Amino acid sequence: VELSCIIKSTVTPDPRIEWKKIRNGETSYVFFDNKMQGDFATRAEILSRTSLVIKNTTRMDTATYRCEVAAPSDTKTIDEINIQLTVQ
Repeated sequence: VELSCIIKSTVTPDPRIEWKKIRNGETSYVFFDNKMQGDFATRAEILSRTSLVIKNTTRMDTATYRCEVAAPSDTKTIDEINIQLTVQ
């Protein structure tokens, strides 16, 4: 599955992008400090700097995924989007 976090425009040369997983009220890192975290390290990757690709998804991946973008040089320095993923 591919989850996309689209950045329209930014003047910050290298904005910080993080992905988090929110399930049952608990938040965990998926992509942090420029690398995959936890069990995502072996089955997920970042494409084009902003899209999260999760391979071999299971029902345990059902959650809300939050993409957070920090761009300190921009007028809006931080923004986020939540994507609900449901695996049948």
